[in-house]
Amino acid sequence: MMLRIRSRDGLERIQVDGPQITIFQLKTLIESQLQIPIQNQTLSTDQNLLLAKTLADLLRFSDMTDPSIPLSALNLSHGSIIFLYYHGERTVRGGPTVSPAGSFGRKMTMDDLIAKQTRITRQESPHCDSVSFDRDSANAFQRFVNETLAFASKRGGFMYGTVTEEGRVEVDFIYEPPQQGLEDDLVLLRDPEEEKLVDAIAAGLGRKRVGFIFTQTIMQEKKDYNFSNKEIIQAAELHAESELKEWVTVVVKLEANEDGAADVHFEAFQMSDMCVKLFKDG
Repeated sequence: MMLRIRSRDGLERIQVDGPQITIFQLKTLIESQLQIPIQNQTLSTDQNLLLAKTLADLLRFSDMTDPSIPLSALNLSHGSIIFLYYHGERTVRGGPTVSPAGSFGRKMTMDDLIAKQTRITRQESPHCDSVSFDRDSANAFQRFVNETLAFASKRGGFMYGTVTEEGRVEVDFIYEPPQQGLEDDLVLLRDPEEEKLVDAIAAGLGRKRVGFIFTQTIMQEKKDYNFSNKEIIQAAELHAESELKEWVTVVVKLEANEDGAADVHFEAFQMSDMCVKLFKDG
């Protein structure tokens, strides 16, 4: 059985024997698989755990404090999300030692060497031809980010709409899941049951999830990149999860115009097939 563990580091997966294991056994598996000591772990099915700031805040999350309770008593099953708060820093194990090739190691032919290489090539044509937005949906998303958040913290959401036979994506509305936005990071506190409900409502309207939209903060404008490494990984993860080849990623940011005033810009991108494959391969 697979469980998803959401922490400040993002979403990770662990393998367990089944819903009959206890919370203590789960913590032991987290320690062995994610290298987080048991004594540093606080677990809960409540996503607000990740917003805790003090010890008093942590004590409010008591649903998984009894080490003898089995996971089945909490209605946890394959694919369920558990939220993890931990103190300190993680100690991540190094990868396996690789024997060097050459005089003192294993011999390699040129064919062996080429077979182990991953060649990064440019994708000549995208699967999505273009993206269009419902004006009201796009305006509602950017207005909150601009007027309330002042582009000081990140915000994201899933886009729903249709894909035409020509590969054109048309976005009709945006669903913004619970989240914690920082200056340079965006943590989606996803609720599988709520997302199933949103998907069902969208399907009833003849719509489906077609992409991910997020904002960049004004501080990111000082960096020399279009996407940070965290943004690429998150975009590739969501693209891979969707299994929709036309899936698009849209970034919203504030840019100065020729008159010195600030304009909100929507820019659409698509992760290449190779980028998504590299993410899937780890």
